[in-house]
Amino acid sequence: MKNIWTIYRTDIKRMVTNWPAAIIIGGLIVLPSLYAWFNIVASWDPYSNTKGIQIAVVNQDAGTTLIDQPINVGKEIVAALKENHDLGWTFVDQEEALHGVKHGSYYASIIIPQDMSARIGTILTNNPEKAIILYVVNEKINAIAPKITDKGASTIIQQVSSNFVETANGTIFKIFHAIGLEIEHELPSILKARDLILKLDQHFPELNETVKLALVDVEKAYKIITDAKDSLPVVQDVAQKGKQLSSKVANVMEHGESGLISIAPLVKQDMQSIADIADSVHETAVALQAAEEDPSVGVALLNRTEAKLSIASSIVKRLIAWHDKLETLLPAGLVQRKLERLHAIEDRFAAQTALVQSLRSALEAGEGAAKDLLGHLDASAVETASITNTLVDQFDTELIPAIESKLQETAHNANQVTEVLNTGLQDLPDVAKLLQDASKAAPVATQELHNIQHELPSLEQKVHRIAGDIRDLESKGNIQEVIDLLLHDVQKESQFFAQPVELKEQKLYPIPNYGSAMTPFYTILSLWVGALLLVSLLSVDVHEEGIRYKNHEVYAGRYLTFLTCALLQTLICTLGDLYVLHTYAVDKLWFVLFGLYSSAIFMLIVYSLVSVFGNVGKAIAIVMLVLQVAGSGGTFPIQMLPQFFQRLYPFLPFSYSISLIREATGGILWDIVYRDLWMLLIFAGLALLLGLVLKSPINRGSAELVKKAKDSRIIH
Repeated sequence: MKNIWTIYRTDIKRMVTNWPAAIIIGGLIVLPSLYAWFNIVASWDPYSNTKGIQIAVVNQDAGTTLIDQPINVGKEIVAALKENHDLGWTFVDQEEALHGVKHGSYYASIIIPQDMSARIGTILTNNPEKAIILYVVNEKINAIAPKITDKGASTIIQQVSSNFVETANGTIFKIFHAIGLEIEHELPSILKARDLILKLDQHFPELNETVKLALVDVEKAYKIITDAKDSLPVVQDVAQKGKQLSSKVANVMEHGESGLISIAPLVKQDMQSIADIADSVHETAVALQAAEEDPSVGVALLNRTEAKLSIASSIVKRLIAWHDKLETLLPAGLVQRKLERLHAIEDRFAAQTALVQSLRSALEAGEGAAKDLLGHLDASAVETASITNTLVDQFDTELIPAIESKLQETAHNANQVTEVLNTGLQDLPDVAKLLQDASKAAPVATQELHNIQHELPSLEQKVHRIAGDIRDLESKGNIQEVIDLLLHDVQKESQFFAQPVELKEQKLYPIPNYGSAMTPFYTILSLWVGALLLVSLLSVDVHEEGIRYKNHEVYAGRYLTFLTCALLQTLICTLGDLYVLHTYAVDKLWFVLFGLYSSAIFMLIVYSLVSVFGNVGKAIAIVMLVLQVAGSGGTFPIQMLPQFFQRLYPFLPFSYSISLIREATGGILWDIVYRDLWMLLIFAGLALLLGLVLKSPINRGSAELVKKAKDSRIIH
């Protein structure tokens, strides 16, 4: 042990007293920090400067009309992009756009074709066509720029879709509303025609008896016939209006069914959002149960959970309102069961909100999260997710088929009314003829009454058939239900279907900029580079005249020298990250300590390789550097890398050192820290095994090879 410290003290003394050596070693200590700092500054916040990414926009849209309303989607896109400063939108013609993309003046171009609005307008035809926007991107200019321009193109598509849904639905709902008002206005006439037909059917036996009596009393019969003759124009007018309105009702139901098809995925998406939020609450409860959270972190987590519960409650209320409207249209019990489940979900979300507030109060008071409250919160969240998943499963299998069936049934009934009234209108001329004949002069009244008496049975059958059809139609549905459905608020419904769900982002362990997020990778990388620089310029062997040290004494004594330099490199790098570059870190002290720990392990690994294998060891350390840069998940998530690197990932020291620094940067989870510390300790143990146990036999075995290599006077 004495010789080990002697070697170390001698090395330190020589570094301090020999000014050329001190300058060189000082440069070696500072150089890795510069490597890290330049890379961190270069990648500090590149996505805040995306306005420099030039994208050419070409608008060729000629516009169209949608239900007598002029629309020009291209102009709307251009107007929106002029207010959007996230990217460098440039408005040019097609020739300039394509030329600029080819020659690199623009990274991409977006061409809005001439038939853009026309294609969107086909939604109301039997053959709708999707609108097409031509997106041209030059991928050879830069690897990242196409990803940014892709996002810009996707944003345009999303904006067009949202605006069109709101406009189209608003127009359609206005038409439905107008038809509903017209039906409501003509409802008294429709009901009057219905009452007349039913009354006529009810009193036909009396009419037959009257005709019989008329044979005895012509004057009395003549008066009855005159009254019936005067009523015929009213019946014909009411029947004609009823036929027109019934046709409109059938047409409305057909549009209602197509509207339902477009609405259904949005309602289902709301249900799925509730399930996702319930799962998120469950994950929050599990996270708080599994680890002792820092109170501030726990409070922040509970705040985000409360916000999600508020959103979920709003969605549930919207779904309850939607189901309340459906309850009057669908069979008894079907929607009621869904409403009971939705009210149960609403109650659970309210209870969960109260539990979250209680837990947050406890954490803020320093009392810690009560296990029983966490258990109740977890159980409630799991039950909520289960109920919601059941609703999602039943939405397509029960609710949608029932609504479609009801709409089809109503449309069918409306068609039946039309047929019934058509039949009645066809028969009315016969009735008019009979009454006209009956009103002839008194001398022939008796004969005409005989004729009427003869025709009455067939007329009674026709009226009875029409009345039966009306009763059958009323037993299946109420026209007031259709009117109520058509008279909903136009603006609210169009806005709802344009954007039924709002995304509210909650960031876990937020990091304010990209440079801070990349600091763990570049810092760890610079520590390994620093170790390589040290073994490249400083000797791992001790040559003292007249003194012979043992291999393990040389190994340990000289390692202390390298370790001192490595720790100084780390202090300068980590403290410079925090106080020169002002990179973000939640736990600054642990950021520095984890860096020192990683640096000691890296130095031991690299030093052991060079101490045992010489120049070959330096090559091995460089190969390890290359593999770790690519396969440690420092830049891209490891799941995105090829299978080779995914399998190599657990065996790389970088993987655990980067993870340690990330914990200090974003917020520490100690179970992850303990795992990383132990894994790095295993790497240190393997390096010590290599240096202390295998150094002597390997050095002896390779001595002749090393001698011949040096004899070449090329390799030192």
